[in-house]
Amino acid sequence: MIKQEMAADIVIIGGSTGGCAAALAAAKSGCRVIMTEETKWIGGQLTNQAVPPDEHRWIEKVGCTRSYRKFRDNVRKYYRENFPLTAEARNAPYFNPGNAIVSRICHEPRAALAVLNDMLAPYVHSGKVVIMTETKLVNVETNGDDVLAVEVEQKHSLHRSVLTAPYFLDATDSGDVLPLAGVEYVTGAESQKETGEPHALVGKADPMDMQAFTQCFAIDYIEGGDFTIPKPKNYQFWRNYQASFWPNKQLDWTGVNPVTLEPITYGLFNEENKFSLWEYRRVIDKFNFEEGLYAGDLSIINWPQNDYWLGPIIDVSEEEKQKHLDEAKQLSLSLLYWMQTEAPRPDGKEGYPGLRLRPDVVGTDDGLAMFPYIRESRRVKAEFTVVEQQISTAVRGTHGAELFHDSVGIGSYRIDLHPSTGLRTFVDISSLPFQIPLGSLIPIRVNNLLPASKNLGVTHITNGCYRLHPVEWNIGEVSGYLAAYCLKNNLEPRQVRNTQTLLVDFQTHLVNEGVELAWLSTHAV
Repeated sequence: MIKQEMAADIVIIGGSTGGCAAALAAAKSGCRVIMTEETKWIGGQLTNQAVPPDEHRWIEKVGCTRSYRKFRDNVRKYYRENFPLTAEARNAPYFNPGNAIVSRICHEPRAALAVLNDMLAPYVHSGKVVIMTETKLVNVETNGDDVLAVEVEQKHSLHRSVLTAPYFLDATDSGDVLPLAGVEYVTGAESQKETGEPHALVGKADPMDMQAFTQCFAIDYIEGGDFTIPKPKNYQFWRNYQASFWPNKQLDWTGVNPVTLEPITYGLFNEENKFSLWEYRRVIDKFNFEEGLYAGDLSIINWPQNDYWLGPIIDVSEEEKQKHLDEAKQLSLSLLYWMQTEAPRPDGKEGYPGLRLRPDVVGTDDGLAMFPYIRESRRVKAEFTVVEQQISTAVRGTHGAELFHDSVGIGSYRIDLHPSTGLRTFVDISSLPFQIPLGSLIPIRVNNLLPASKNLGVTHITNGCYRLHPVEWNIGEVSGYLAAYCLKNNLEPRQVRNTQTLLVDFQTHLVNEGVELAWLSTHAV
């Protein structure tokens, strides 16, 4: 096979949320970038996984990078310039297209894709950034502690390319570069003996105990319509399935309060004293738009009912991985079919046949998101690993999260772990606004590969708050800036971290680029 050879200053494997932020930072720094993406859409969580932003309460004012705030502003601008909004929506300072519970800006995946493409357009058009979609990593060539090249394959043509660069960024959602490059990494749940974390496993570590992943999908609701899908082939299994830690069958309105672990009964729409699943991740509230534009609201289904925890898809055989991916799709389709046909209603009837699957919203034929929502990645063994006791409210109290001298960003979210493939229930505990240490982005051995997504130096526990959209963006952006800084100054990343004058100079550069390094408040979340 003849393989095309392509060279750049920085090669980014994975067009995830972090990958896009890395490409923007590197290109802005004057670097030539090649970014690959396994699906048709760049954007990761924001687009091909169909996960509206999970953000902290202060996001409109503080707690993210300037470029992430620009992304959010541009989403609002996209709707204001292209959609017939009501006067109230158009004039709302913090316009939220979906008026969702989960986020102060809940929007369609397609809107995020349009905004990301626009933000990258100057660099793509000028040739500084080359984006290779539907292109998958197949091999990595290394020499000692350095990555020399990556080999990728285009999905439809099966054409292969060899990409070379002085620096490589792993911006995949599962840390796919790490095993192929022989980089030391961790998966699953560590033990208390290893990390000292109060909520780590008491016994042995379990590398295969990972958070559930979710096959998201989009639906709207048309009263009086009937859009019932064909009965999924594994519907009977999922209709009867009940985990040992769950209070009822998974296809039910009863779930678990993540904090108290007590049973909770959800409502689909606005039912008195019940949490509205419909509004949870609603990306379009039709009342924000002129009458007649949308027949109904649009909502993303990423609920406890379609979390898949019966097996991991990382570091298993291709056959087993595909089995779990297929079953996760069956679970999501079964949830939809159950809601359309059997779900109890407040009026005493069963089913909401007016729920309509919307393949166009997620850009697929089957109506399910292009890629599963991956909460937990392979995690690089880094020069520094963040542990629970450094950010936990219960441990740190009024002292605030531990301050890191090498901070390259900030974030805030509860330590939020969904049920796991070890068949363990939620771990949802309060944490304090935290910093991102540069040491967590530097592998213990490899010189020119950096994590740029959820694959940084965190644990199974702290991944629970370092995995959300603003933090992933920050991680990717800093990795892009770091690689560019090292290229410009003929340095290696660990030199930057471990030489005080270089560290201060790099941190100053980040601040000038709009990266916040410290919180002014230490409130718990």
